[in-house]
Amino acid sequence: MHSTPKEPQVAVVRALRILRRSISKVGAIFHATTIATNMLMGQIGLRPPRCALITTKGFRDILEIGRQRRPELYNLFFERPRVLIPRRLRLEVDERTDYAGRILRRPKNEELALISKRLREMGVESVAISLINSYANPSNEIMIKNWLREELPGLYISVSSEVDNEYREYERTSTTVVNAFLMPVVAGYLGRLREAINEIFPGSKMLIMKSDGGVSDESYVSMMPISIIESGPAAGVIASGFIGGLVGDSNIISFDMGGTTAKSGAILNGRPIITTEYEVAGKIHCGRIVKGSGYPVRYPFIDLAEVSSGGGSIVWVDEAGGLRVGPISAGADPRPACYGLGGEEPTITDAHLILGRIGEETLLGGEMRISVDLARDAFREKVASISGYDIIEAARGAILLANTIMGKILRIVTIERGHDPRDFTMVAFGGAGPMHACPLAEELEIRKIIIPILPGIFSALGLVAAGFKHLYVRPIMRLLSELELDVLIETASMLEKAAEEDLGNLRIPLRDVRFSLYMEARYWGQGYELLVPLGDPRIIRNIDELAELFHRTHRMVYGYDMREEEIELVNIRLEVVGSVGRIRLASLRRGGREDPSSAIKEHRECYFETIDDFAKTPVYFRERLLAGDIIRGPAIIEQYDATTIVYPGWHAIVDAYGNIVLRREGDG
Repeated sequence: MHSTPKEPQVAVVRALRILRRSISKVGAIFHATTIATNMLMGQIGLRPPRCALITTKGFRDILEIGRQRRPELYNLFFERPRVLIPRRLRLEVDERTDYAGRILRRPKNEELALISKRLREMGVESVAISLINSYANPSNEIMIKNWLREELPGLYISVSSEVDNEYREYERTSTTVVNAFLMPVVAGYLGRLREAINEIFPGSKMLIMKSDGGVSDESYVSMMPISIIESGPAAGVIASGFIGGLVGDSNIISFDMGGTTAKSGAILNGRPIITTEYEVAGKIHCGRIVKGSGYPVRYPFIDLAEVSSGGGSIVWVDEAGGLRVGPISAGADPRPACYGLGGEEPTITDAHLILGRIGEETLLGGEMRISVDLARDAFREKVASISGYDIIEAARGAILLANTIMGKILRIVTIERGHDPRDFTMVAFGGAGPMHACPLAEELEIRKIIIPILPGIFSALGLVAAGFKHLYVRPIMRLLSELELDVLIETASMLEKAAEEDLGNLRIPLRDVRFSLYMEARYWGQGYELLVPLGDPRIIRNIDELAELFHRTHRMVYGYDMREEEIELVNIRLEVVGSVGRIRLASLRRGGREDPSSAIKEHRECYFETIDDFAKTPVYFRERLLAGDIIRGPAIIEQYDATTIVYPGWHAIVDAYGNIVLRREGDG
């Protein structure tokens, strides 16, 4: 099924119509999409909507000024990302709210009438409203919103106090602008998809995967499209956590390698690690997003690291004769050279083919034939003839380089976050992930790898394994020494009531819901906050207990505390997670064979860098393996959507659900 980038819902609808031939009724359809990311990255074929910004007089240029951060200090040619709303579409209103929420000046009706007229004349489709200090009192923003609703009923409106009601005006405005920019595209896409689903599967719910690893309905996502910017990658992390829970592992590293990129996330004690601020469409360097290179969005995102290293990453030689991999990819068109579809550049896929790790009849169960001769020709012409390496050396070097690049993202989500990767299990998936899992695990001394049943479409499992998830935030901005406990309890109660109302609208029973309360706090004078779990605030006896919680959390994260300093409580957060439904994986028939030779497809000469030589390697049909079967490396396990490579010194055992569990010899 080919994708349809210009009309992304078309391919989804085609797939649903095919599904309708065999299934007559569906209760819920879970969906992940990259449409928000594609829009921000400027994908050809997606028309950017005309957006406007309404802000307080004197703050028209906040999007350009930002934090005055220069992402690349010594790059004289660096250009900041294009501003989503040009200056002529940024309108000022003469209003003012002070830091404490006191309204000093209301917008005048004459001024609002003029703004409405200009928006109409300029053909604006969506507007962001972000006024100074509106997090403390949103009444001026609400007044403008209600006026525009009356005057311009078809206008999409994004209000900062509803999208991101926290202080720091630049981040709040940027988040609101990105939300407004995405609203017409995402709402239109989901609306068309909803109409098609109503026709094909009447009465079914549509739930959308969000960047925080939860799902929500299309009405929420249409109003908060910033919530789905990392929709697809989040699903893979949630699926990894589900598999980890299935086999009793609570600390998981997800490793997702596809055709263009490799991504990694971490799950600690059964919960994905979350970051509350993200830069979308930013430049990635060594797996990290370069600060200041994208658009700041303040919304919970699963903490992911990403590099441009995939099966389609092009292998090339630099001016000094050094071998390089990526970041450019051969993509789906024209694809790697071995596909014979016009691609001439050597890629990681071509390298695997030359080294015998995949065969000419491996892909899609043999339906897609590839050519080792074309792969060798590409390496000979584009690499060997320039660098002096022979073809095998070049292919071997490309694999080693790719592993080095991808090893960085595994370090980012573990070691750089203060976690020991040896305490984690790796879940490797994507079409190419299982081929690189063993050497990456060896590099970080990870003892256990899980290859799920269908690695190529594994992220889809995350969609149905995810629960409903919403976040509610209320700013406090007070020193703990000045805060009364009743204020905290009342604020938490207000957030719970708002959550219960939303859950009722979605018909999710409260018995299936988990409420988690947090405070965001910092020592007085610090620039950023620390997220501290609170539990039930009603069992906290006094403010001193809150202070002690913060001190302990600060010491755990940073290695020290400052008990003599004042603590400032910035926000109260309520995370609500509700179960959408329970899923179970089918058990696999028991085999328990020490040598499942009946599952062998062929033997192939395969190169392994750990022994620096080719070895005669058995190739197994994965679908013929049974629970308890043991395969000792070197070995290759092929299936329709992926290939798993069992390195020398490793062995694989098939678990009760059909997952392949890889361990180093001697590790059990």
